[in-house]
Amino acid sequence: MTLSRYSDNHKRKFDDNGVDNNILHKMKRHEVDADHTSPSQQPFNPWRSDENSPQNRSIKLFLNSCLALPDEQQSCCLPVVLEFCRLLRRVCPHNSLYGSCRNTLGSLLETVQELVDKSGTEFTSLHYRLLTVGEEILPCLSELADLMEQQLYDDNLGPSLYDVQKFSSFWRPLRYAIDFQLSSLIPFALPLRSTVLEAEVARICQIFGRLLTTMHICILRIESSLGGRGVANTEAMPLKWGQYLNILKIVSSMSELYQGGKEKVVSLINSRKVPFCALILKFVKRGDDHGWISEYREATTFECRRHLAMMLFPDGKEDYSEMHEMLIDRSQVLKESYEYISQASPGGLHGALFMEFKNEEATGPGVLREWFYLVCQEIFSPGGTLFLRSPDDFRRFSPNPASKVEQLHLGYFKFAGRVIALALMHKVQVGVLFDRVFYLQLTNQTISLEDIKDTDRVIYNSCKQILEMDPVFFDSNAGLGLNFVLETEELGKRETKELIKDGKSTAVDSKNREEYVKLLISERFVTSVSELVEKFSEGFSDILSVPIQSFFRHLDLEDFDGMLRGGENQISVDDWKAHTEYNGFKETDRQIDWFWKILRKMTEEERRSVLFFWTSNKFIPLEGFRGLSSKLYIYRLHEANDRLPTSHTCFYRLCLPKYPTMGLMEQRLRFITQDHVSSSFGKW
Repeated sequence: MTLSRYSDNHKRKFDDNGVDNNILHKMKRHEVDADHTSPSQQPFNPWRSDENSPQNRSIKLFLNSCLALPDEQQSCCLPVVLEFCRLLRRVCPHNSLYGSCRNTLGSLLETVQELVDKSGTEFTSLHYRLLTVGEEILPCLSELADLMEQQLYDDNLGPSLYDVQKFSSFWRPLRYAIDFQLSSLIPFALPLRSTVLEAEVARICQIFGRLLTTMHICILRIESSLGGRGVANTEAMPLKWGQYLNILKIVSSMSELYQGGKEKVVSLINSRKVPFCALILKFVKRGDDHGWISEYREATTFECRRHLAMMLFPDGKEDYSEMHEMLIDRSQVLKESYEYISQASPGGLHGALFMEFKNEEATGPGVLREWFYLVCQEIFSPGGTLFLRSPDDFRRFSPNPASKVEQLHLGYFKFAGRVIALALMHKVQVGVLFDRVFYLQLTNQTISLEDIKDTDRVIYNSCKQILEMDPVFFDSNAGLGLNFVLETEELGKRETKELIKDGKSTAVDSKNREEYVKLLISERFVTSVSELVEKFSEGFSDILSVPIQSFFRHLDLEDFDGMLRGGENQISVDDWKAHTEYNGFKETDRQIDWFWKILRKMTEEERRSVLFFWTSNKFIPLEGFRGLSSKLYIYRLHEANDRLPTSHTCFYRLCLPKYPTMGLMEQRLRFITQDHVSSSFGKW
């Protein structure tokens, strides 16, 4: 439908909204005059000379009233405002009235687009209105693209958030109209011939090329400012560059329309990984929609992907007026923690957590870190019923199908999801990992034979043998006597489940063996634990501000491992020492020299126990000690020189007496490496 036909059909709405049709007639008359006279002969134009004229004020009043309407009614104003934009563009394109009209149109489009997105696949009148205006708003998009380009080139200015938002509000409905009418032709090979939106598609391609070139220059500018320090120098990046990612997002969307377009964006970003990562770390904030960045995973580092995922959690501010308080008995850590966490509302867990153990004075972040470690040890205990330990990697766990013996097992899986999400939100490495099958279930991905290799080696080897066996030999042995059933044993009770209807009487042969393996994997690793995974996901999502799939969109399994456990390498004593400062001691004191020598002599587990006693962290981030929230400190303890060390885990302080001999210091330090000691000597 053309603009003129659409506006004629809605002519009555001009009167309903209080706009004098004479104004439109005057504007059209000036438009015609402007088309048929030279600049020196053009008649007096009130919109060019007096921005506060009655006509202008009337239009501005109407524009403001449009935005004051309920969202569902704003779409009715679209054709009217669009008509004003078209006429004002011809009559007075540099007048502020035209800018106001264009901005109002952008706001209306934004509102209608959100309503269309919420309506899903159902085609409504809103969809029709959006499609109708889609092809009419290219001039507005083009003008804003020119503005973006000017602002990007200006090293002293930079694009504003408002202008970028308006640019996006025009691009989205235009992209919607193109997708709806030409989806079968995307990506386009230019030039298009005899196609609807032919001119629009060609013009957008020009805008895409110009913006891509301009963004290349901007990214080079960032690279130069970072210097040799790379992403460690993000503080040198001015705030005026804050909209670069949002513009890249639109450029990325435009690139999808053209053959070779996406490859150009990939080439740019991959060739400038450091400034791209610096933009992410500096400017991605909570509430931003940067899911598009996952398309360029190759250009991102673990630090970037972790940052993108962490921005999906609430900020967890230490708001002590709304904190969730817990008083836990150490001997009942799992039971009492379950009661506190399960009974809390999701919103009640989005702020601060205050943790205290019964009959102990210690409180604060160090105690909270210790609680996370202890409760996760209970949840994922090999002796428990909730999770199974991987036979090839004892650090990895997956849901136990037999957990239903526990009456509250579904509640405990939701509780486990909440605890893991809370640990991630509070940046605590808890020391447990998920196996690949569990990770794929959480991310809604299909599970293949190779994926179960580390989860159940026996089933993997059996299925592999079935698939690789010679077809003639397989059939001559009657498919090894297999039928379409899965036999399971839970707590000594054997059960047989049919994989298809009449599975017990359906033999496996060389023709249907692939289907058999596929169904067996689905039953054993998906269906049998689907309810458990669903509850875990529900608990995890309670802490997130988005669905769980949005969180995992940014992460692969190795990334998630790094967030849950930290670095895989042994603790570096040199790195530890480099991030430690002293109070009451000097680095050259013999006690400090003894301390590091003793630490180097310890086993890896003993070092982790000392670290846990010191900080309530048994695991450090992937980037090492610099990834902790603070430096570590060794304080001199002005008491008897044979006392045991003490610690203030909240402040990462280890307090040592001035031991007279290295032997006595080593004896005392080894004493605190015992688990029952390292978990109970920390102070606030």
